[in-house]
Amino acid sequence: MKRAVSQGISRRAFLEASATAAVAATVVPGRVLGREAPGNKLNIAAIGAGGRGRANLLGIAAENVVAICDVDQVRAANMIKQHPQAKLYRDFRVMLDEMERDIDAVVVSTPDHTHYVAAMAAITRGKHVYCEKPLAHSVYEVRALTEAARRHGVQTQMGNQGHSSEDIRLCCEWIRDGRIGAVREVHAWSDRPAGGYAFPASMPRPTETPPIPETLDWDLWIGPAKYRPYHPAYAPIFWRSWIDFGTGPLGDMGCHILDPPFWALQLGSPLSVEANTSYNPDPALWKTLFGGEVDHKTPVARQIDQMRNETYPSASIIRYEFPARGDMPPVKLTWYDGGLLPPRPEAHPANKGFGGNGSFILGDEGTIMHGSHGAGGAKLLPDSKLKDLEGPAKTIDRVENHHRDWINACKGGRPASSSFDYGGPLTEMVLLGVLAMRVPDTKLLWDGENMKVANNERANELLKLKYRDGWSISEDNS
Repeated sequence: MKRAVSQGISRRAFLEASATAAVAATVVPGRVLGREAPGNKLNIAAIGAGGRGRANLLGIAAENVVAICDVDQVRAANMIKQHPQAKLYRDFRVMLDEMERDIDAVVVSTPDHTHYVAAMAAITRGKHVYCEKPLAHSVYEVRALTEAARRHGVQTQMGNQGHSSEDIRLCCEWIRDGRIGAVREVHAWSDRPAGGYAFPASMPRPTETPPIPETLDWDLWIGPAKYRPYHPAYAPIFWRSWIDFGTGPLGDMGCHILDPPFWALQLGSPLSVEANTSYNPDPALWKTLFGGEVDHKTPVARQIDQMRNETYPSASIIRYEFPARGDMPPVKLTWYDGGLLPPRPEAHPANKGFGGNGSFILGDEGTIMHGSHGAGGAKLLPDSKLKDLEGPAKTIDRVENHHRDWINACKGGRPASSSFDYGGPLTEMVLLGVLAMRVPDTKLLWDGENMKVANNERANELLKLKYRDGWSISEDNS
């Protein structure tokens, strides 16, 4: 996909926007980079430099950051200042066209709705890819990225950083060692959207049209999604709960919290998924109805319909069913968010809280409780399970850290532990739950091999998104 007009940006335009001094951009000649560079450093381009982009740039800082692409000058300015050698862009498509020969690998740290187009554009050019979780915005996109990475032989990693932790390995080894017996149920929860890094939910689309910040290229931020006027309710912070841009609480936290049971229990593709959701009308709407001049039923119902079309719910319960796998029995996995919590397991002390995010993995002979991000704080319940027991054998390879795991893979080492071959199926499972939210109160029967819902055409229509003109990315037009 070639672009006639460059979307590169001067360093002055970026840095002046945040009241920092302009720094002259200098690009190190390609012949001294990549495999021929001292220390065999990778030439890495970053797509997104604020938010998670900042953390990812810090994670790869020991390599050669040769390009930074971001649509928001203010949010990117700090990282740009720290990488004065990097060439600057607004449009990743232009960056990949102009610097194709100078880039070995790409890090994608954009909102969910642009993960696929950015990652696929890099993969089809033969670039290694690190992409933030969730891997993509739809089930179709996840499957396409997973398969494309295999075809092109590139090294990949999804940004569920806890997958490289010691706790998640210990959790898996406990289960595989038979420490809690056969597992038949998992209950997982998150305090999102209200808790932790909160974002709005149960909202109709804003009607105001404030001016676009001068430092933001709104058209490029929208990317493949259907165009709408700018509003700060979307960018740069609160996009996660808008259906066109994010994947809600489950998409945000599921690739962290569901990672341990998915890995330990080898869950794979579910047989079915069902969602029950709750939308709460805006308090401002109730204020307009307190006078009793109109029947409240019609405007409340209308606003809830608008919410369902625009944002994810205030709270949800998602129920998955997985088949038996080898000698492991079928598993029922239930997800709770928005402040909802699972039943307290008998082994969990009545005077102890659950924490904002976590999971109970219920075995016939015990329970594992863990937090978010790689089974943080994993422990066996009851506490007596830990007494007089040696730790399980370390049967799973340990890694230095999440970013280094991917960098080593790019340089000829073993594949990263959360490569798309693993992160893809995990994300696909998570996004099936997100899909079920769009068709609530319906048990969707999933045919994973053929990637279709066997009993609901509306759900099938939502598996694949429609892109704005100029944003389709495929093997055919790469």
